[in-house]
Amino acid sequence: MSSACQMVDAKKELLQNNHEVILPKNTEQYAEKVLAEETAHESTKNKIEHDLIRDYFEKIKNADAVLVVNVDKKGISNYIGGNSFLEIGFAHILNKPIFILNDIPEMIYTDEILAMQPVVLNGDLLKIQ
Repeated sequence: MSSACQMVDAKKELLQNNHEVILPKNTEQYAEKVLAEETAHESTKNKIEHDLIRDYFEKIKNADAVLVVNVDKKGISNYIGGNSFLEIGFAHILNKPIFILNDIPEMIYTDEILAMQPVVLNGDLLKIQ
């Protein structure tokens, strides 16, 4: 949830352009600092207790597309973490369009991301039709 503020900003812009938006659970609370960023242990526990990975899969299954808001993290420009990588994979398997806000990062799974052929928006949400 380190990019919660950017996800909320993207939601606002997309809503202004008549898109429906579903954010991950508690994104607004993380953005408003009502909830603190979780440690890895807390995050794992939360994912298990709330079955979040299956929940996100269901949301993707019922969505028209997936947008990954990838910002700098852990010293990596435009970082895409494990959860987002899974969600890109779900969207790809379900033949859903995949949009990535910023360039694809150089990471160990860059080739796999490229193979799923996402649309890189270069920061321009208006490119989403």
